[in-house]
Amino acid sequence: MDMVSGTTAEADAPRRLSRIFEELADSAVGTVTVEQLRDALGDRSFATLLVLFSCLNMLPLPPGSTLVLGIPLLLLCVQMVLGSRTVWLPRFVLTKSISAEKFRNLTTRMLPRLKWIERLIRPRYWPFARSHADRVIGTIALVLAIAVTLPIPFGNWFPAFSCALVGLALSERDGVLLAVAVVSGLLSLAVIGFVIGAASVLAAALF
Repeated sequence: MDMVSGTTAEADAPRRLSRIFEELADSAVGTVTVEQLRDALGDRSFATLLVLFSCLNMLPLPPGSTLVLGIPLLLLCVQMVLGSRTVWLPRFVLTKSISAEKFRNLTTRMLPRLKWIERLIRPRYWPFARSHADRVIGTIALVLAIAVTLPIPFGNWFPAFSCALVGLALSERDGVLLAVAVVSGLLSLAVIGFVIGAASVLAAALF
């Protein structure tokens, strides 16, 4: 695969998320649906939803919650691996909406934080051609998503965090952040493997 230089990556990079949300907030009338948001994100929809679903799995929820919250994450990753160009979501999810005024208020509060993140994450050293990125990154994210759904106490946060980093890296085509995300993901899988191995040894000793 050809290494994409920092300059080329910047030239090919899609619009920043902050700009997309600003434009959608300015043009919103009546209500804003999930389908409108997905369509406005365009080729950023996979990366954005990958971050969103990963963050949901990082919340301090009751044990077993990731078995439910991990399903949308798995569904998203499978679509990326299959090379889908548009995120498929159930109709009842796509029709969910909030008022345009509430969306504008949320956007106003979110934009300063989003722009701060965008100053740290930028297009650089992206190792994939545009047509190859989603499938390769989808495969990486799928492995992490499977780890997220495993019923391991306190073992889901690390792979979910790594998956969120993968989504952020894809969003801005940041090769440096992607490298950090891959290392983080490998460490999270190693931790899970250690926990499972230790539990097996303990179970064998007890029984």
